[in-house]
Amino acid sequence: MERRLYVLAASAFIVAAVLGSAWITGQFTTPEVDRTDGYVSELAARDQPWTRLFRTSDALAGLACAAGVALVPRVAREWQAWLALAVFGLFTFAAGLFPLDCATLSDPYCGRQVVSTGHHVHQLAGALATAALLASMVLLSLRWRSWVSWLFTWLGLAATLLTAAALADRHGVGLAHRAQLTLFAVWLVYVAVHLLITDEPPVPPVMAGAADPDGGHAVPHVVEQGAGPVVLITAGLGGAWFHWGAVAGRLAGSHRVIRFDRCGLGLSPHAPVPPTLYTEVARLAALAPSHPEQVTVVAHGAACWHAEAFARLHPLRVAKLVLVDPAPVVERGPSALAASIGRWLPTLGGTWGATAVARLVGPAAHRLIVGVPDPYGVYRMGKVPAAVAGEWLARRDMVADLLVVRAESPFPDVPVTVISAGERNADHERLAGALSAKLVRLPGAGHQVQIEDPGAVADAVLDAPRTGPAG
Repeated sequence: MERRLYVLAASAFIVAAVLGSAWITGQFTTPEVDRTDGYVSELAARDQPWTRLFRTSDALAGLACAAGVALVPRVAREWQAWLALAVFGLFTFAAGLFPLDCATLSDPYCGRQVVSTGHHVHQLAGALATAALLASMVLLSLRWRSWVSWLFTWLGLAATLLTAAALADRHGVGLAHRAQLTLFAVWLVYVAVHLLITDEPPVPPVMAGAADPDGGHAVPHVVEQGAGPVVLITAGLGGAWFHWGAVAGRLAGSHRVIRFDRCGLGLSPHAPVPPTLYTEVARLAALAPSHPEQVTVVAHGAACWHAEAFARLHPLRVAKLVLVDPAPVVERGPSALAASIGRWLPTLGGTWGATAVARLVGPAAHRLIVGVPDPYGVYRMGKVPAAVAGEWLARRDMVADLLVVRAESPFPDVPVTVISAGERNADHERLAGALSAKLVRLPGAGHQVQIEDPGAVADAVLDAPRTGPAG
């Protein structure tokens, strides 16, 4: 998947170079713009006959460049360079949206008119786009250490200085500007070629040292505290280990509490494949103690499906189940589209685009949904929104697998507590009845019970009564 992302990113940069070179045709379609002394951007001025064509080309070129940056897999210590290239794309897009009012250098009457705000915005956006691209060229050349990269960089700088000098002299601006834009387009093609010939995909910093040395699944981030009978906590959709700190603190005095982050969440590395019910059951089995020692499993939301399947498939290893505000089991067929998207998400989580989204909205979205800050900054990582989306897309498949497990494997004779938050919930009542479980209602709590009422979860672990067998 990483290789395909490189191809897509390279294709986007090539498209940006081609669209940004649409001015070449303007030499024939708009002869009124002076080729020697006129700006290339004058082709898109409002008073020119082909303004819509060249404005659209500029805007799409900027978007293609920004999209290319978003698809590039993240590499440590290159963020400044790619950010500058994305800024170039966005300012190029802005320049396409706000064209010049008239041909500033080619039309002698243009300077005598009062120009609009959009005219000034175009000039500012063009200058900032040029500065951003030059900064990106220098920064990437420093990282790549390629003489070809430095050659294009120095030529681009020289062409920019030549354009500035020509503008000051009011002669030869068109020639210098065309040379500058040609070098910029060649640079984008060079970036595309560099991505295509990259030997190995980069490994995000959070992945370093996290791979299974035996070639299996990535090792999850695990936190243990206390001693005694084992309590294994598995968080709900998008949850992290630190959300359960208050619950673990209440239990650690008499139990060994194990908290972990599923793949892509918290500090765990992403998995190469989408999550499945059987994968999560296997993860619980790997973290739980071996038989004859038994484990109490505390699960939240959709993770309750994992816990129930674990109890059915490994009945001798379970002492208790505490299901906290479990997600409803809605019987719907698997989605082929969701499965296809899910296969891309782990890789997309390592791109600059995912990183930017996470940095911009991750902490605020986490605080809005969970109600507490993110002290470890995990929701600023691009892999986390990709993992959350992957788990959400996998829900249908997990439900289908759970229904199969329910049909084939009876529920063991273990105590179960179902904690239902908020108003009366018929799904929770049905689940408690099917598992012969104790139903604990918390009408004053929201979905994040582990944060709003950690004592109720701890009490359920310590006091869950023995129940009869369930089917």
